Amino acid sequence: MFNKKMVTDLDVKGKKVLVRVDFNVPIADGKVGDDSRVRAALPTIRYLLDHGAAVILCSHLGRPKGVDLTFSMRPVAEHLGTLIDAPVAFAEDCIGEPAETAAAALQPGQVLVLENTRFHDGEKKNDPEMAKQMAALADLYVNDAFGSAHRAHASTAGVADHLPAAAGFLLEKEIKYLGNAIAEPERPFVTILGGAKVSDKIGVIENLLEKSDRILIGGGMANTFFKAQGFEMADSLVEEDVIETAKALLEKAGDELVLPVDVVIADAFAADAADKVMDVGDVPAGWRVLDIGPRTVAAFREVISEAGTVVWNGPMGVFEFDKFAKGTFAVAKAVAESGATSIIGGGDSISAINKSGLDDRITHISTGGGASLEMLEGKVLPGLAALDDA
Repeated sequence: MFNKKMVTDLDVKGKKVLVRVDFNVPIADGKVGDDSRVRAALPTIRYLLDHGAAVILCSHLGRPKGVDLTFSMRPVAEHLGTLIDAPVAFAEDCIGEPAETAAAALQPGQVLVLENTRFHDGEKKNDPEMAKQMAALADLYVNDAFGSAHRAHASTAGVADHLPAAAGFLLEKEIKYLGNAIAEPERPFVTILGGAKVSDKIGVIENLLEKSDRILIGGGMANTFFKAQGFEMADSLVEEDVIETAKALLEKAGDELVLPVDVVIADAFAADAADKVMDVGDVPAGWRVLDIGPRTVAAFREVISEAGTVVWNGPMGVFEFDKFAKGTFAVAKAVAESGATSIIGGGDSISAINKSGLDDRITHISTGGGASLEMLEGKVLPGLAALDDA
């Protein structure tokens, strides 16, 4: 399944290795919040240091418009220094004189973190000149940023045109778990899809209809399917422009696509809104669907309990309001207790698993929401395609 060169295939001793990591982490008051993405890259970083390399790390952070120091990588570099037993320096740019000077001074056993790659327009445009300048800092390139592997950017794809390029341990692990889940799942293979929009997941549903045994649908995206069935959804979130697509999917899927049978509705989009449970049907005027109901939870739990493989992406309700997070937590518990090979992607699904304290009972928690969705859709990831074949 995994046919790319690995970091272990490279002779890294005495070499400078440019590593694309996914350090797109929350920063508040100049400090890193959740550092799980940083920790996920440590095996590759430590391997390189242990084998005599000088390590240059690059990543984007947030969506800055040009240089904006609220999105600086400096706090991430400082935090990394507390996690590894090696000196960590910081360069105030990812190309140009600051990066070149810092990279030239770097010795084996040391780490350099470059400034946010997205401070330059050339990153997202996969500008050949930017890629060439970044590649000139190092002798070898390793991509360990699964969360950005679905983007053909200068630091994720362009750099690989100029240097011997291999995958890091995290990238390999992600591709193997997700790839095997789709190609050779232990059956029954159950996919759980939630979140607000059907439009984000049409390709996933179409690809997985041929591979999954059951696809359970929750979250705001279920509303569009209800509307496609002719129900009045009142103030619920509905994507009017994909109703015909939803109808076609329902027709094609038959009983493979499982929709909620009851829902929790609220009289406002608010944490303290009045709420009640109703069977799926016409939602009263002024009300909206904000979670799956208890009968749906029971039905979903039954399907999940018999699964051999479970892939889950997206919450079952408006997860940020405690009152409407019950469905998501119940599904998290069912997945953790199922004994199936379980793979979870997408920020809210991961938050639910972490908050429920069940993360140690999940087989694999993916670091990439968009990338894992594109893999489930059957797409080729540019950041992976750019690496050298094994």
